[in-house]
Amino acid sequence: MDKSSKIYIAGHLGLVGSAIHHNLIDKGYSNFVFTSHKDCDLTDQTQVAAFFQKEKPEYVFLAAAKVGGIIANSTYRGQFIYENLMIQNNIIHQSYLHGVKKLLYLGSSCIYPRDCAQPMDESVLLTDILEYTNEPYAIAKIAGIKMCESYNLQYGTNFISVMPTNLYGPNDNYDLEKSHVLPALIRKMYLGKCLELNDWSAIDADLNKRPIEGVTSKNSIVEKKSILSKYGIIEGKQVIINLWGTGKPRREFLYSEDMADACVYIMDKCDFTDLIPKDSKEIRNTHINIGTGTDLTISELAQIVKNIVGFDGTIEWDSTKPDGTFQKLLNVDKLHTLGWKEKVEMVEGIKTVYQNYILNE
Repeated sequence: MDKSSKIYIAGHLGLVGSAIHHNLIDKGYSNFVFTSHKDCDLTDQTQVAAFFQKEKPEYVFLAAAKVGGIIANSTYRGQFIYENLMIQNNIIHQSYLHGVKKLLYLGSSCIYPRDCAQPMDESVLLTDILEYTNEPYAIAKIAGIKMCESYNLQYGTNFISVMPTNLYGPNDNYDLEKSHVLPALIRKMYLGKCLELNDWSAIDADLNKRPIEGVTSKNSIVEKKSILSKYGIIEGKQVIINLWGTGKPRREFLYSEDMADACVYIMDKCDFTDLIPKDSKEIRNTHINIGTGTDLTISELAQIVKNIVGFDGTIEWDSTKPDGTFQKLLNVDKLHTLGWKEKVEMVEGIKTVYQNYILNE
């Protein structure tokens, strides 16, 4: 990419897209084009076609997606598969029709089979069944990988797929119904700490910024305590944070700014032809894992967040709720071979995110 290249970041306001945008700005890129849902519904083929016809971007980062944690994935199964398929189909197809030089499609580590060997190499894709709780989302993301590969093979496009591990960072989603595990832990521990201190002004500020099922500072104390309790922040002699599952599953986490740096690096340095194995009769699994290659248990993660936030209460685990896949650790050998490695250590990253959460209250 040239510094003056016209770049479209789909999903530029989200955790992933905003990090990519900031990384590109830091590297001197300045010619961006964006869409808002108000102006262009990415699930609408006609609107996306009109946008590409008007703007004609040269490079595309496809970071737009409907995402969520285990609760959201289990609850909104139809929406997750439909909206993600529509978004990626429209953007990938219009990128082909309008001669986009290169596209980077972002998937997820949940594409891999539930019971595959750890760490997960790119080659294990589609070798066994998926984890049930996020199967619709995973199928949509797998379809995106195969669409990029298929367009490259039939039409000669240069569309690359990357599969980031669990991400955290600025502009994360702290909706307790729809968020991923780490932002949910940060918010729960913070609200638990406020409850310990009987700091209702801080709780009210949090609820006003991020209402929980419509509950804000305007609701009664009883209603506020009720909604906090529903989401596992329970008042008592000692405040309890109730978390889903056993805490035993292991997860890998990558700071979103590191993820963005990897994406920009790959977009700038790597082409689809570089990812085709030599002497291969079948071209498949050309996607690239983006992660750290290390993981920890959810219980260990909860303790780290608890210490950083300064919550003194009790963590309880609800083993009647699902754990999800036991382990999702990525093999990042391909990424390292391409010349990129993460920079931000997780504890320092979480401290930064927590401070950002407080400051943005």
